[in-house]
Amino acid sequence: MTEEKETRVTTTGSATAHLPVQKRRVLRLFRPYRKNLLVVACLVAGSSLVALVNPFLIREIMDVALPQGRTGLLSMLALGMIVVSIATSSFNVWQTHLSAKVGQLVMHDLRTAVYSHLQRMSLAFFTRTRTGEVQSRIANDIGGMQVTVTTTATALVSDVTTVIATVTAMLLLDWRLTMASLIILPGFVWVSRHVGDERRVITRDRQRQFADLSSNMQESLSVSGIMLGHTMGRSRSLSDTFAEQSRKLTDIEVRASTAGLWYQSTIWIVMAAMPAVIYWVAGLTASGGQLALSIGSLVAFTTLQQMLFRPTQRLLTTGLDIQVSLELFGRIFQYLDLPVDVAEPERPVAPASLRGAVCLRGVGFSYAGAERPTLDSVDVNVPAGCSLAIVGETGSGKTTLSYLIPRLYDATSGVVTIDGVDVRDLSFDTLAAAVGVVSQETYLFHASVADNLRFAKPAATDEELVAAARVAHIHDYLMSLPDGYDTVVGERGYRFSGGEKQRLAIARAILRDPPILVLDEATSALDTQTEQAVQEAIDAASAGRTTITVAHRLSTIRDADEIIVLERGRIAERGTHDELLSLGGHYATLVHRDTEMAVL
Repeated sequence: MTEEKETRVTTTGSATAHLPVQKRRVLRLFRPYRKNLLVVACLVAGSSLVALVNPFLIREIMDVALPQGRTGLLSMLALGMIVVSIATSSFNVWQTHLSAKVGQLVMHDLRTAVYSHLQRMSLAFFTRTRTGEVQSRIANDIGGMQVTVTTTATALVSDVTTVIATVTAMLLLDWRLTMASLIILPGFVWVSRHVGDERRVITRDRQRQFADLSSNMQESLSVSGIMLGHTMGRSRSLSDTFAEQSRKLTDIEVRASTAGLWYQSTIWIVMAAMPAVIYWVAGLTASGGQLALSIGSLVAFTTLQQMLFRPTQRLLTTGLDIQVSLELFGRIFQYLDLPVDVAEPERPVAPASLRGAVCLRGVGFSYAGAERPTLDSVDVNVPAGCSLAIVGETGSGKTTLSYLIPRLYDATSGVVTIDGVDVRDLSFDTLAAAVGVVSQETYLFHASVADNLRFAKPAATDEELVAAARVAHIHDYLMSLPDGYDTVVGERGYRFSGGEKQRLAIARAILRDPPILVLDEATSALDTQTEQAVQEAIDAASAGRTTITVAHRLSTIRDADEIIVLERGRIAERGTHDELLSLGGHYATLVHRDTEMAVL
């Protein structure tokens, strides 16, 4: 937790220090839609300019049409006011539609960019990052920008146009009253910036709390989390923890809602008082009992004044929203700027065929912050169609070694090759076609069995599904279910037993028909009877393939062409089962202990 907090503080500070850069990046997000934005700007400008006609129509009504009893002119002026209202409403409908569309497209681009970038991240990123934190960035942070992204551009153009045109019209009516109206604006700007700083800090705290709450829900409301809470008697404690986190979020939301409340109230008070001030100033500037401007002009001026303060207030509010959104954009850009440590080559090698020969030469690997390397100077050669078993104590580097072959990690030193080609020179699609992985923790989507199998090969026919399931020794069981291959597996496959999930995973790997099969302790968590069934499926799946098995139960790898024993990241022994037993070393000790555990 301490390390995570330190990381958060560092990245947030960096984001705040580079606000000008962020603004440029935000503007670039709108670049693909600049034609639509130009249309929106024209509609908004047109609406703002047309709306300015009304005060002058009112002046003519009060100064000419009514005093002189000119009913024809009065009718024309009244009709003009109606036409202006229809025109501004029509402009507003179209500009709102277009601006909302552009804003949603920008949010779509952001969500897609973040998700696609995270798909490129290595396994190491997800082992050190909470899933709820990732989900919060995509859902809460981008969702929090919705109002600003969809309305900011429109509001800016509309309000800027209105302010400029309104001030011009006010100056034409009376420059002295205009100066009296504008004298308070600098104070509004200063207060707005102060409130913006406060809201930016609150937004930062709110998004962090959202992430904590999302992580809590994702972990505690999963099937595994519910089972753990119930069996450990911690359901009430989890509820209390959630309530505490929710209370903190409530407090932050209250702060967010009330930040700048007095500022808003002050603006409304000033707006309500300004017409009285204008009438007072007009009275003071009267000469010989005569006003410097007509009653109609005075009413028109106060109308323009109200038209000025509303967009001015919106501009200041938009400035606040932009500052808040920049904090959210900063959090999103932090993810988009994460370096991809396992990158696809720009010019990948495209082998004509894949036989499946695997070779590791001088391979080393170190996790970030680790005191010692996980793997050190590992040399392995597995000819195509042969089998290699990797054994060793917990933490010896077995799983890490197996993950280097499909490039879930990249070797820190040395080289890993498939058919003589460095795996870093192969495209991800080629690697996925070459290497199938079946791990101890089988992941199944909340979908049907057929959909889970087709995740490996979307175009697979029903016959191919059945063939893969038969090899994995799971077809007969699936056909015994009421819905057969259409059976929904449930959250993370909890409707199936461990052995059944493992055989589904094997069938899924077989469906891709990879020349290399990596088995990461695929039977370690199973009982003896289930292990035997899964092992039969593995034996059938391994036929004719290069097989690399990370073994926990050594009885499953007796027939491997070569067995290597890892100790603290180095190969301590290598050979066949019989050869290693005759040495009486590490492997013999592991086999003896494994046998004793089987007897118990």
